[in-house]
Amino acid sequence: MYQQGDLIVYGNTGVCRVEAVGHPQGISGIPEDKLYYTLAPLYSAGVIYAPLDTPVLMRPVLTREAAEKLISQIPSIREDECCIRDPKFLSEHYRGFFESCSCEDLLQLIKTLYSKNRDSLSNGRKPGQMDQRFMKRAEELLHGELAVALGIPAEEVADYISRQVEACGASSPLS
Repeated sequence: MYQQGDLIVYGNTGVCRVEAVGHPQGISGIPEDKLYYTLAPLYSAGVIYAPLDTPVLMRPVLTREAAEKLISQIPSIREDECCIRDPKFLSEHYRGFFESCSCEDLLQLIKTLYSKNRDSLSNGRKPGQMDQRFMKRAEELLHGELAVALGIPAEEVADYISRQVEACGASSPLS
């Protein structure tokens, strides 16, 4: 069970602070014996009331050490070899990367879409809107968590990743 003040990843919302654990006040229709987390997303407005037994995946934010290890592994993370052309099925395929709430899966999707977009541009085409939308969301979730783990602003995460990957002797696959 998480405690007040803990930082967690809540599904595809991203990083949230646990504001309270207990019965939410001022909300009718909730059984008195059911406990909830009151969550405040760090990178969006609003409040989330999540039952302690919610099916939505919740996990602690990465530690600094885990974040640095993840970043060091970026060159070895393989791109997805998807060859789906139908937009509906491709969209479902991309959504699958978000289901695990795994930073590794988000990195794989980002690397895949970055490469796909680079290929489109080199062939004189514009990157697809759907690809851009999924890449932006994956970057928001990944950068939000890495920012908290590393203690830096989310806007600085991409540069931090590039510097770390290049310091290891690899060219950054994300820039």
